[in-house]
Amino acid sequence: MTLDELREKIDQIDDKLLKLINERMEYVHQVGTLKNTQGAPIYRPEREQAILDRLKAQNDGKLTDSAIDALFLELFAVARNLELPERIAYLGPEASFTHQAAESRFGAMSAYLPIGSIRGVFREVEKGKAKFGVIPIENSSNGIVSDTIQCLSQYNLKIIAEVVVEIHLVLASTTDDLRKIKKIYSKDIAFGQCSQFLEDFGLDEVEQVPVESTAKAAKLALQTPDSAAICAGVAATMYSLPVLFENIEDDGGNKTRFFIISDFDNAPSGNDKTSILVKLPNEPGALVEFLLDFEKAEINLTKIKSHIVEGSSIFFLEFNGHREDEKIKKIFEKHQTSIKLLGSYVKEADDI
Repeated sequence: MTLDELREKIDQIDDKLLKLINERMEYVHQVGTLKNTQGAPIYRPEREQAILDRLKAQNDGKLTDSAIDALFLELFAVARNLELPERIAYLGPEASFTHQAAESRFGAMSAYLPIGSIRGVFREVEKGKAKFGVIPIENSSNGIVSDTIQCLSQYNLKIIAEVVVEIHLVLASTTDDLRKIKKIYSKDIAFGQCSQFLEDFGLDEVEQVPVESTAKAAKLALQTPDSAAICAGVAATMYSLPVLFENIEDDGGNKTRFFIISDFDNAPSGNDKTSILVKLPNEPGALVEFLLDFEKAEINLTKIKSHIVEGSSIFFLEFNGHREDEKIKKIFEKHQTSIKLLGSYVKEADDI
């Protein structure tokens, strides 16, 4: 085929795609109408995951699994926003990794509310100012986010999904001569995550200026001559700050896991994880006895962390399965005074 003939074929397929997508939206509208009469939530993570799994299982073309995720998650987001535009609160500012996690699930069309604290995100979702909240729960290098545990304990909201984001950092600056850089802006933790890069390129002696976010670092580096920012690539793009080096973090496998919170429960998907908080009697062997019930029921515990909340010791536990599974329901019934269910949701990763 000639170039023009190939382009004509592509145009014809695009025309078909437009008709099919509009046809899909008509059916989505009918589903949305039924859900509204029943009071059911528009966003069903377990349903979306089932669609993605089905499509990837039958895929025999050039699209990768990640490409299918990107295409259809955006399609799902467009469909939801056509039916019922909903606000998503997230730990801000714009162009943060939490913002990136939120957009990966809710798409570019959604209305986003950057909030200045994790508690603020919980508060706005509880008050109904936002339907969903996105907050970090743990980083593979720095562990559990204690503020999130505190809020999960104090607010009656549910975890409805988890999102795992790979954390990659860039060095961005308006100058391409590293010798001219007199100060570097970033979050305090990011300097430590990039110490090897800074040392290798002779930047470890340059003044390090900690700021609240890597997005603010990019903004300051754009405004300040002879400066640079260690930030997320999306932050550099947002402020049109040239990127000098990509993936400068010491640990190439650094990841952060985020929770999406709301006010409803998920149905089982067949591949679920459940999170709970446990407060046990201050008695010898109480924790061992509690954990033995999981072993006897052959439930795979994937995480157990202890925390202090309001002066009391509690445990944050995660395990494979859904709260409606019979063997899990039995444990909940036995320990109902000790357990706070945080949510059952589609499992994205065993751990990070």
